[in-house]
Amino acid sequence: MSMIRDLRAAVRPSLRHSLRKTPTTYTSYDPTRDHSASSAVVDCAVYRDGRRVDDRDCLTPRGAMSQVRESGGFAWIGLHEPTEAEFAGIAAEFGLHPLAVEDAVHAHQRPKLERYDDTLFTVFKTIHYVEHAALTATSEVVETGEVMCFTGPDFVITVRHGGQGSLRNLRHRLQGEPELLAKGPSAVLHAIADHVVDGYIAVADAVELDIDQLEIDVFSPSTKGSTRGTDTGRIYQLKREVLEFKRAVTPLLRPLTLLSERPMRLVDPDIQKYFRDVADHLARVQEQVVGFDELLNSILQANLAQATVAQNEDMRKITSWAAIVAVPTAVCGVYGMNFDHMPELHWKYGYPMVLTGIIVVCFSIHRMLKRNGWL
Repeated sequence: MSMIRDLRAAVRPSLRHSLRKTPTTYTSYDPTRDHSASSAVVDCAVYRDGRRVDDRDCLTPRGAMSQVRESGGFAWIGLHEPTEAEFAGIAAEFGLHPLAVEDAVHAHQRPKLERYDDTLFTVFKTIHYVEHAALTATSEVVETGEVMCFTGPDFVITVRHGGQGSLRNLRHRLQGEPELLAKGPSAVLHAIADHVVDGYIAVADAVELDIDQLEIDVFSPSTKGSTRGTDTGRIYQLKREVLEFKRAVTPLLRPLTLLSERPMRLVDPDIQKYFRDVADHLARVQEQVVGFDELLNSILQANLAQATVAQNEDMRKITSWAAIVAVPTAVCGVYGMNFDHMPELHWKYGYPMVLTGIIVVCFSIHRMLKRNGWL
């Protein structure tokens, strides 16, 4: 167990933050300096009437918001694993709540939806399927990341943690649909939710193939010379990965239900209808993941039962051969006693007769045990 935990920690160091958070201390915001222009910002743009505004003043979060306040539209700022100092300026510029900022800086959050004044804070868990030639007891099957989204009346701020879940292609796709982007920040929030859930569907299909292969391996006849019980570690590892998948999917169902059913001022009514479709897809994935967990429990129990049956078969074979060997052992033990007056000691054909009797009795026992399925 400790070896598996160490391996998982080594593969995904960026996602293994301590659960104990230290109090967050934010750098004081200097209005004369643009703190938000940092290496953490991967993209920054203003969208007006559904189209991206190409202006050098929009290259920084402060410049983007200035453009929005002057000419309308909304700003979309994307960040990747910002530090507290890097995010302090953006938090002050957009008036983000300190609790939400703390969650955005520190990864390892559960999926949720929270409202702070005029800002919605949403946390998504991204899932990536790790390709592998064969499933082993230490195989990494799913890799998780996080996308936090601040949605305001005229801005969207996305904070991404982990090496997977890039939103670059999503941004380019949305820029090709100006009528959708014209709906405002809620259109971006829906697109992110849809993108994340589509990733869940792809991972669920891939994990299902792994489970099918594992099921075939467990229930197929054992090959000669194979070692029994080697599938238990593979089943347990896959069950751990499915559990991690489940932690990402299940908590997100309630936030998407709220976005699809409860009217919100920050969510366009036309966009709210699309959230229902995303919530429906997520519910289907959630049912799949729960089914995976139950199926792996059954496979694990069946594998353990097979191991028990195999042990019983081995014990029956050992007992059968012990019964056969007991016959010559008993006879030889009797004739090994050094007494002068013992029957058949001085017979001419006594020795071959005893050997013949031992062979006949052993053969009879062997035949009987074989007929009963013990050998």
